[in-house]
Amino acid sequence: MSEAALEEVSVLSSIYCGEGEFQLIQQSAEDGLVVQIKTAVGGDRGVEVSLLFRLPPGYPSCPPDISVSSPGLSRGRCHGIRLKLLEQAAALQQEPMVHQLVAWLQESGEVTEEEEEVKEGGEEEEEEGEEWTAVLLLDHIRSRNRYVKLLERWTQQLQLTGRLLLGRPILVLLQGARPNIKEFCHLLKTVKVDVDSSGRKCKERMMKILSETPSSSSSSKHCPPGFLVKEYQSVSELKAAFQDINMTELYQEILPSLTD
Repeated sequence: MSEAALEEVSVLSSIYCGEGEFQLIQQSAEDGLVVQIKTAVGGDRGVEVSLLFRLPPGYPSCPPDISVSSPGLSRGRCHGIRLKLLEQAAALQQEPMVHQLVAWLQESGEVTEEEEEVKEGGEEEEEEGEEWTAVLLLDHIRSRNRYVKLLERWTQQLQLTGRLLLGRPILVLLQGARPNIKEFCHLLKTVKVDVDSSGRKCKERMMKILSETPSSSSSSKHCPPGFLVKEYQSVSELKAAFQDINMTELYQEILPSLTD
């Protein structure tokens, strides 16, 4: 991790000093830095955009990876903005560039231009307006406070409804737009969320997706918004947790995977 990258993060925290504007999500000598910046772009008709910059250990000699999300923009538009930010990053000199990229986006008008949005295929377009439900199986949670805070933060950022069922096995239930669920899973596998048996920070490489299907209207109504944590001690308590949110059929679907 370069001194230039660390110095840039310090400067960014001073520039984006409003509540919730800047957050250092990860700092690791092996994997680099992950920072999030929330900003309003688009002038008078501005919308809030959340930018996630993954700065690899070689940064700024190599450009950052970037994720874009926004409650006011479609998945296709966010994807288009991401591609243009990556193009802009590739064109810049090999020096700290995060602030330049944010400033470029604020001034470019990319968010409000009435141009044809970048599409990821007809199927993806349909998924944007459709509610999906996913069940994830986690391998372990050792650093509970850090892990749970990250899960809660990501559900908020990606506008998902989440429920963490803590027991054996450990399950995460997610509801929301399918692309956002995919981004949640991507974060799990690329950000160090926990520690291994030796106490070293680690990613959730063992996570498995047990189910991913369109949500029924009844389950959407019963699953409370936000992020909740529920502990259980037995199989009957786990089944009851699914019954409480009208997802008994989903429990029966994933049951064979839980008993393997």
